[in-house]
Formats: sequence, C-alpha cells, structure tokens
Amino acid sequence: MNSIISWVGGKKALRSLIYQRMPKEFGRYVEVFGGGGWVLFGKPPGADMEVYNDFNADLANLFRCVKERPFALLKELNFLPLNGRDEFNVLKKYLEKEEFTSEYLREELELAQQNLSGPQFEEIKAILMENAVMNDVKRAAAFFKLIRYSYGSGCTSYGCQPFDIRKTFHLIWSGSRRLKDTVIENKDFEALIRQYDRDNAFFYCDPPYFETEGHYAVEFRREDHARLRDTLAGCQGKWLVSYNDCEYIRELYKDYQIEAVSRINNLAQRYDNGCEFPEVLISNYDTSERMRDIPTQIGLFDLMDDLYDTE
Repeated sequence: MNSIISWVGGKKALRSLIYQRMPKEFGRYVEVFGGGGWVLFGKPPGADMEVYNDFNADLANLFRCVKERPFALLKELNFLPLNGRDEFNVLKKYLEKEEFTSEYLREELELAQQNLSGPQFEEIKAILMENAVMNDVKRAAAFFKLIRYSYGSGCTSYGCQPFDIRKTFHLIWSGSRRLKDTVIENKDFEALIRQYDRDNAFFYCDPPYFETEGHYAVEFRREDHARLRDTLAGCQGKWLVSYNDCEYIRELYKDYQIEAVSRINNLAQRYDNGCEFPEVLISNYDTSERMRDIPTQIGLFDLMDDLYDTE
C-alpha cells in the first residue's frame, strides 16, 4: 500500500529497488528516519518486529494516532474540513507554538492562586493546564491537514489547490490496520539503533540528504552525517542507507558497498520532463542475494546454445 502522507524525500519512486536489495532474512525491521514511511507501508509485514522512528515529534505523533486512535482522529479531521489560505495559516501557527499557553491562562492562574486555598489551587491548576496543552489527536489532525494543504507537502506554504480532507479517510483506516503491530518511536537515530541492534536486525536509513538538510523541520548537521556512519559501523545487524550521490558521502562510506541508482526527480518534472536524480544505496552486506534467486527467462538462443553443447 501507499503511505498515508506525502513527505519530503519520500521513497515511492525508489522503494522497488530497495526491496530487491533487502536481506533475504531478518527478524526485526527498523526504519530509522521514517518520514512518510513509504518503504514500510509498501512491504509485507513479514518480520517478527517492525519499528517506525522519526525524530520529528509531529510525524511520530501522527503515526501513533493513526495506529491507536483512528476513530478519534477521523472525528477530529471531519470537524470543519475547510481548505483555504486562512485555515492553513491558522494550522501553521497552531503547530509552531512550543508551549500552548496564553496571557489569559497566566491571568487565570494568578487569580486562582490569590483567591483559592492550596489544595483548591492545585486542583484548578491541573484543569487549566490540561485545557491549555494541545491534545495529541488534535495536533495529529492539524499536522495531517497542514501536510495535505501545503505545497509539495512541505508544510511551509499553501498549495493553492482545492482539497477535501475527507477523501483521505480510507488511508487512515488502512494505515491503522497496517501499523497495528508496528512500534512507533520518536528517538535520535543513534539511541534508536543502539536500542534495537541485534544480529537479526535490518536497519533501513533514509537520512536528510547532504546539503539539502534545510528542507527538513529537524536540524541535521554535517557532524550528524558522520555520527550516523560511526553508529552504523558498530552495528551487529545489517543496514542499508539511501543518500544523494556526492563526493562527500562516497568518501564517508568508502569502506562499504556503494551502488549508484537513480529515480525520477518529481520536483523538476514541470520544467524538465524525464529528469532523474542520482542517488546511492550503501550497505554492509551483499545486496545481490535476493536478485540471484529471481528466475531468469530462457530465450530461444539460450536453448540453441544448450542444444549445440549436447551435440
């Protein structure tokens, strides 16, 4: 199945190549930089354990709500399903706030503290604070709408296209069923890899591409690319990393298997139809083991060669 969302750097165009290069056997599958989860959603559940992780808390919260609270999420999405620039800007501001407090809340707390006894104040404070913090389902719904309404799913600018959010409800249902046995994590990649690393683990890593980090909400610095390489170097399990093809990444992973691949560059199709984007797949294992098991079709000339060999 497809993912429930589009996302920057999504692997829809590359995932068939990734599936062909996965190890033949593994006990746990871990997507370290989950993003839209395109590789996860497209593969059969097969492994004993599946883990989706992203350091973007809104992504992790959305996937957790899709998995565990689909009814509540659909109910929230169905409330005022408008689509316009004004609503987009409201949603954007709603999600950008780090603390969901206001002058009104502070005033209420001050008045309560001045006029109530200690136990009474603590009771009313808990109620006020609970109302001030954004509910996880409300935040997930706002984030889902922001993705759907934004240009290129980038969550930064309005897409200027009419869209009825209710058309996506079937994706929430199918996504919930697909994620029912998947562990949803919101960790730094190093902590996650160390936690789930085993001999039978397979890690798929799709980090922010080198020198394109500005397109992502979570900061990923040059030293983080090196830290990822160092973390993977100590793995017991197998891993596959997708990156943009550049000299820095090739040098960083020069001790591992590097394969050049390409995919259609979706963002450039409007201006340069057929334009492709060069990428590399990097691994610490033989990625050709699945391909060797694929039966090849015997042609007429192969049969003739076999016939002459027997004469």
